[in-house]
Amino acid sequence: MTQASELKIYNTLSKKVEPFIPTEEGKVKMYVCGPTVYDLLHIGNFRGPIFFNLVRNWLDKNGFEVTYVYNYTDVDDKIIKRSIEEGTSSLDVSEKYIAEFQKDFQRLKLTAHDHNPKVTEFMDEIIKFVNDLVEKGTAYVVDGEVFYSIDKFENYGKLSGKKLDELEAGSRVEVDQKKQNPLDFVLWKPAKEGEPFWESPWGKGRPGWHIECSAMIQSLLGDTIDIHGGGIDLIFPHHENEIAQGEGRTCSCYCKYWMHNDFINLKDQKMSKSLGNVIKGRDFMNEFGPEVMKFVMLSSHYRAILNITDDKIKDAMSGLARIYQSLNNAKLILEENLNFNEKVINPKIKDEIEKQSKIINQTLNNDFNTGGALAGVFEVVRAFNSLNLHKKKVTEASFSTAQRFYNWVREIGSLMSLFNEDPVEFIESLEKIAIKKRNIDLEEVEKLVAEREKARDEKNWAQADELRDKLDSLGIELQDGAKSKSWTVKF
Repeated sequence: MTQASELKIYNTLSKKVEPFIPTEEGKVKMYVCGPTVYDLLHIGNFRGPIFFNLVRNWLDKNGFEVTYVYNYTDVDDKIIKRSIEEGTSSLDVSEKYIAEFQKDFQRLKLTAHDHNPKVTEFMDEIIKFVNDLVEKGTAYVVDGEVFYSIDKFENYGKLSGKKLDELEAGSRVEVDQKKQNPLDFVLWKPAKEGEPFWESPWGKGRPGWHIECSAMIQSLLGDTIDIHGGGIDLIFPHHENEIAQGEGRTCSCYCKYWMHNDFINLKDQKMSKSLGNVIKGRDFMNEFGPEVMKFVMLSSHYRAILNITDDKIKDAMSGLARIYQSLNNAKLILEENLNFNEKVINPKIKDEIEKQSKIINQTLNNDFNTGGALAGVFEVVRAFNSLNLHKKKVTEASFSTAQRFYNWVREIGSLMSLFNEDPVEFIESLEKIAIKKRNIDLEEVEKLVAEREKARDEKNWAQADELRDKLDSLGIELQDGAKSKSWTVKF
């Protein structure tokens, strides 16, 4: 198990990197805010699931018993609006888009969560939670509406760093004359005509947005959790209000470590409907594939803004092609079915794997530096490629080296849910994307490749070089001596 002092996490609450020490030794309680299910998720919504998948896998690999909760908000104004637009019920809308998200999640091959609670499944717990706050005097009721009194929680603002006297009423919080303080927030609100509702001590209504997470957390994980994750946009007011509710109810620490991933920009611009640059995660996967989306997301540190550009996508495809081509070269050696079982490994690969394993361990333990981890994989790939083992006769050493390399890349990749596709099939899928992007005529390519092979057979080197240059201009990279296909598409 990773020692507590080895793993360090940037804690939004303290604004510094801290050693990770869970509340209960060897166990981690982890909650990440999930989607409001009224539409397909855009790519920004997937940064959290992809990154926190790595967090969970890394904790698990290092011996922690992780309980990971990822919720669905299935009661919300946006869901109600969509149900009216589609002439159906809120339940139909939420169930439809939960199912669609699960399709995308499975396509990404991320590790399954331990719990995926829905707000509608925890209404009794939510009502009890709100009632507890009312009885403690930290919440008050006005005309069937329940508000949390932030004046009763002296540490309000400790997560976001906002001071109460600096917050202007109405700037980010809707002004309501019923409130004792303009910054008080809704815990329970009366249902309007035609809206879904639940019976409560305060009349027919539904919960406010913030209370749902606190109720699900304390119902499933207890009063104090170890890690709470989400997008940076949730720090205020959502997560700030969660702390007020949770600690206002129990008078104990709500969460020890708060982790927030930053935004995604597209070509140096923030995604927004007004700019028309919002891309659905599914559309991105349909165009480039889920492996590319995961690689792009993890190529930057989670606390940095991720700027997705054409060049970044191209680099991701190129990098993945290099890794998978190496995996395929190793697989070609392993298909000889020799029973050597990693007994004699090339010292260059053995040393590089040991070196990069230590570096990857250090980078992931240092607030999950995924870019550094990927760099370590490329160093091992570079070392393996320099041996050109797939072009030589298979020996005990080459077989064992290929086996060690193949297994190591797959193992490291599994932490990020990467590098575990069939190499040939994946490379072909990348080539199809590149061929389409470059508008390459495959018949012309095959014709030029055949002509070049003929020129080489006839030792007409000048013509062979000329044909190579022509193929290069088309975006085709030749692979002389390869056991499989003799050319690939450049990305």
